[in-house]
Amino acid sequence: MSSIPETGWTLVCQIDDIPRLGARRVARAHAPAVAVFRNGADQVYALLDQCPHKGGPLSQGIVTDEGVVCPLHQWNIGLSDGCARAPDVGCTPRFVVQVIGSGVWLSTEELRSHGLPAVV
Repeated sequence: MSSIPETGWTLVCQIDDIPRLGARRVARAHAPAVAVFRNGADQVYALLDQCPHKGGPLSQGIVTDEGVVCPLHQWNIGLSDGCARAPDVGCTPRFVVQVIGSGVWLSTEELRSHGLPAVV
């Protein structure tokens, strides 16, 4: 079934807008961008567009079927969990994704609040 999801989801792009083994950057007004990735099996994942190491733009990294390699220092970040692979440590926030038909949807609430710097 390919229908619009229930309330609470934002259409960010079409699956064909994301290159296979590539990424698309989704800008947010007052927050870091979200990187939406498509692997070789057409699975779609979304992570904060910042490596947990030094904040490198993951959307510009090399995408594999299971991860993305940060373009700054070659950290391998898992697409499914946002965590660096050993021996590196740290995670970047991940976002829930729905692919319905050819549309790629992200949680509206997560787009508003997820991955923001902590307020002290």
